[in-house]
Amino acid sequence: MRRIVFGLLGTLDVRVDGRRIALGGARQRTVLTTLLLAPDRVVSVDGLIDAVWHGTPPTTARNQIAICVGALRKIFKDAAGVDDLIVTSHPGYLLSAGEHRLDAREFEDLAGRARDAARRGRAAEAVALVEEALGLWRGRALDGIEGEPAESAAARLEELRLDLREEWAGLQLQLGRHRALIGELATLVRENPLREQARGFLMLAEYRSGHRAKALEIFREGRDILVDQLGIEPGPALRALHDLVLQDSPDLAQPAVDAPPAPLTTVPSQLPANAAAFTGRLDELARLDRMLDDSYGSRPLAVGVVAGVAGVGKTALAVHWANQVAARFPDGRLFMDLRGYDEKDDPVPPGAALDRLLRSLGVPGPQIPADTADRAALYRSVLDTRRMLILLDNARSFEQVRALLPGAGRCCVLITSRDAIDDLTGDYDVLRLALPTLAEGEATALLAQVAGPDRFTADPAAAARLGELCDRLPLALRIAGARLAARSHWSLARLAGRLAETDTRLDELAFGEMELRDSLAKWLARTDEGNRCLLARLSALGARSFSAASAAAVLGLPDRLAEDLVERLADSALLEIVHPSGGAEAAENGRAAFPHRSHPRYRFHPLVLLYVQSLPVERPVPVTLVQAG
Repeated sequence: MRRIVFGLLGTLDVRVDGRRIALGGARQRTVLTTLLLAPDRVVSVDGLIDAVWHGTPPTTARNQIAICVGALRKIFKDAAGVDDLIVTSHPGYLLSAGEHRLDAREFEDLAGRARDAARRGRAAEAVALVEEALGLWRGRALDGIEGEPAESAAARLEELRLDLREEWAGLQLQLGRHRALIGELATLVRENPLREQARGFLMLAEYRSGHRAKALEIFREGRDILVDQLGIEPGPALRALHDLVLQDSPDLAQPAVDAPPAPLTTVPSQLPANAAAFTGRLDELARLDRMLDDSYGSRPLAVGVVAGVAGVGKTALAVHWANQVAARFPDGRLFMDLRGYDEKDDPVPPGAALDRLLRSLGVPGPQIPADTADRAALYRSVLDTRRMLILLDNARSFEQVRALLPGAGRCCVLITSRDAIDDLTGDYDVLRLALPTLAEGEATALLAQVAGPDRFTADPAAAARLGELCDRLPLALRIAGARLAARSHWSLARLAGRLAETDTRLDELAFGEMELRDSLAKWLARTDEGNRCLLARLSALGARSFSAASAAAVLGLPDRLAEDLVERLADSALLEIVHPSGGAEAAENGRAAFPHRSHPRYRFHPLVLLYVQSLPVERPVPVTLVQAG
């Protein structure tokens, strides 16, 4: 097997031993590009169809995709002796990068190394790494490849390329190379007249070269462009530089050649490891990927919120996605468990969370202010020019996370919570994922990953029944799979028989430190008393779906008030909204996905219902809750 070199930083270029490989027609090139943009990750057939036909596929689209993949496999088999480059993996295909080279991945790796060297005060090394990264480019990224995935990726890569060109200029200024820099910077500013940092660097290079009037002229030209095209004045940094040039300030002098290096800092990389068994969630992963589209960094702060019932796999999904995209955040990845639903410990206060985050960002303890608002301001300042991913796990409320949100669009925040955290809407660019339980095939696949596949292929009916009894809830499935792995002599049917007993099902779903009953108890312990009373009363309706009118009858309340209270439970994932076709609602914005339905129906998650029915009953709905509703 020979190494293949894939080039995306220009026209699509594939070589083996320096020889260019013919890839066939436009469709095959688009399919290969789409797979290369997600190396070692499954791309669904539907995703490939969208990339090729842009939303208007023919009826034969799936067959044509299969033909394209088959042709690509033959090309790589003949050219490089590779027969496992593109593998079939439900529900699509995966390009196994292995030891093959991908210039876009090398570019991002070099960019990360350059930024790390710059942070450590090694400017000359950083310059060399940036030049090596920029040298990989042969033209516009993915030139000639159409479709949303390619266009979004090309825009992101081009933006990173521009960022690196600016950072290279800043490093050259640190090294005193201002005279040699003017020509390159003038070209950069001419091609990108709205980029104020590049213009500021050009002003500084001209000033240090003794061209003070030219530096002021460059500012005036930039101001005129901003006012004429956008109707705005230059930003505070560029205006401050202009004032310093006018004052002939000594602050603009070239740094001493022997200036000490910047203090050693460590790029925070705090993400937990991926779950050993993770399956499904392809739609959710794709939607999270779209947070980082071509407008990322130029719009308001991107925030994702993953919400759902206890045990549905919110943290597993968030950590899995964060690890997949970690390379796109070279300035670091922060993780914090906010303990919003911990039964024993109180939720982490914003002030304490900011203290830990600032220390992770390299701020010495004595420099961290005592006041929470001051800490939040310092936190935003530290993050202002950084491209970081921040994962806030188990958030309780908007008030808990408000101070932890950066002010810059270069960062991305992903929040997991059992509540929707609706307060974010309006002020931030929010992606909401209401995480459903797994599909039947995904549930079986997760069980098989944990317990081993042999028993599942032998008895698919029992496997499906086991998934159903676990409510296809990832935590319950992991527990069931762990019990099977520990008892190799048990059949699937035996465990399914034990779980079929409703009185003991929750007791059966426990293994080691994993206990479903304990997880549900922690969840409901942090739910207010009024909601717990509502759940207890509504549990009389059983596992079937019910209307707001039925809830009103059980609660002894007017229909409109009962509907408001039941909707509140659904917002907190304590109840599911049932899709008109009978399935749980899993759309982006919950009930907004089917506004035509004037009277939605609701239901308990089966395992949640079992837990609620096991609790002491029965108390009336509190008067305060009725008044609040």
